Amino acid sequence: MADKILVSWIGLTDLKAGKDEESVGSGPICQAVQSYAYSFIHLLSNYDAGEAKSFAKWLGTKTKSKIQLHPVKLSSPINFGDIYQGVVSVLNEIQSENVEITYHLSPGTPAMQSVWILLAKSTHPARLIQSSREKGVEETSIPFDISAEFIPQILQQSDKRLSQMAQGITDASGEFSDIVHRSVVMKHVIEQAKRVAIRSISVLIEGESGTGKELMARAIHRTSPRSANSFITVNCGAIPPELVESEFFGHKKGSFTGAVADRKGHFERANKGTLFLDEIGELPKPIQVKLLRTLQEGEVIPVGSSDPRKIDVRVIAATNRTLINEVAAGNFREDLFYRLAVAIIKLPPLRERTGDISLLIDRLLGNINHSNYEIGLKGKKISSSAKNLMLQHRWPGNVRELVNTLQRATIWSDDDVIGLEAMRGAILDSPKSTSNNDIMGFSIEDGVQLESLMSQVASHYLKRALEFTHGNKTEAAKLLGLGSYQTLTNWLVKYQPVGSGTNCAKQ
Repeated sequence: MADKILVSWIGLTDLKAGKDEESVGSGPICQAVQSYAYSFIHLLSNYDAGEAKSFAKWLGTKTKSKIQLHPVKLSSPINFGDIYQGVVSVLNEIQSENVEITYHLSPGTPAMQSVWILLAKSTHPARLIQSSREKGVEETSIPFDISAEFIPQILQQSDKRLSQMAQGITDASGEFSDIVHRSVVMKHVIEQAKRVAIRSISVLIEGESGTGKELMARAIHRTSPRSANSFITVNCGAIPPELVESEFFGHKKGSFTGAVADRKGHFERANKGTLFLDEIGELPKPIQVKLLRTLQEGEVIPVGSSDPRKIDVRVIAATNRTLINEVAAGNFREDLFYRLAVAIIKLPPLRERTGDISLLIDRLLGNINHSNYEIGLKGKKISSSAKNLMLQHRWPGNVRELVNTLQRATIWSDDDVIGLEAMRGAILDSPKSTSNNDIMGFSIEDGVQLESLMSQVASHYLKRALEFTHGNKTEAAKLLGLGSYQTLTNWLVKYQPVGSGTNCAKQ
């Protein structure tokens, strides 16, 4: 059976209770030990040693639990760093597999309470209680998780920031706190990312445009052992083909026209850190070969040099495509894919993140208002009807579209509250789509042109199959689950997909 352990700072009210219980009452700690049977009580104190010992002796008359006193030297009772170090030192001393720990929030300063919450919801999980004279002892439920696997990094932030985190107000520089969410699907994704972050393995992030792939990559980097080193972002689709090799691996002076000096490439710049390769699927085939060699050998050879240079870089790649499909289509090297995809994180589109859109609207509008305030503009709110309209939209551009829509709405609206009409003007019409969700989502009450829908679907996939097989009907028929190339021909005649090249299709 696990030992029940109570850990608490000694507060001023507790000291007074130990001296004059009749006037002051029993105090928070005494309340706790009398309402629940603990095996051990560990008391942290930054008060005078004599006062702390006197209180511990008095408390011993109120409980049969074993009491241990831990003097903690603090430069100030509101210094988060000192409090954290003192608490963790005690917890590491008493922690074992067969204990159930409870932290008492009530005694001590707000800074002490904040550290208890941070530790309980992150690196040192525990039960939380608080007590008062009116309500007695109550278990405290904290309805959020804090992404704080590496608390020392968080403690480098200001005391105000840390206090906000303890209250559930996420810090913009915290590891995964920028990723606003409460949906089950995003919780799962972030849990995967946390597991991956601490390991120096390659990661492939897949997701539609605007889903926050770079945001996720930065969170992984900040939570990794490489967080103190560089995070270099490269948009693979924005580099001119003739400069790709130089951009990645660097060059020597005079190696080509315009090379007026030696230059380090992205891999060397990211040494000991993380290199984020956005839109990796856009890389030309020749550079894919050289990228594979770099990842395998852990070295680069600058353009114009024959001397390899050792590098230690973690690569996080991202794409809005399904890269394994690009491999099947011959557009991406299979060996490079498996080198990059040690871990694959698939970011869901916004339309699948049930419950997240409302949170994002509130957070993003707050950010916009803050930016507007800095240039002298008044902040705006959003009406219920306007917000409902946003919740009904499918957001094909995902979070990026959501941000831009809110920006437009704040610009076009003359009122302090963004109304329904202003929001209608801010939301762009969605592009036509043949996705399964769209086809299955038509209202039956309004009538459905079933034959027309079937024709659209058939025409779409017939065209794609013929393009993929370069006009080979037999292979296209197999891809589409049709019996033979003759069956495929009959479908082509019936549905006549535009641009299918049926007249020259091969058997």
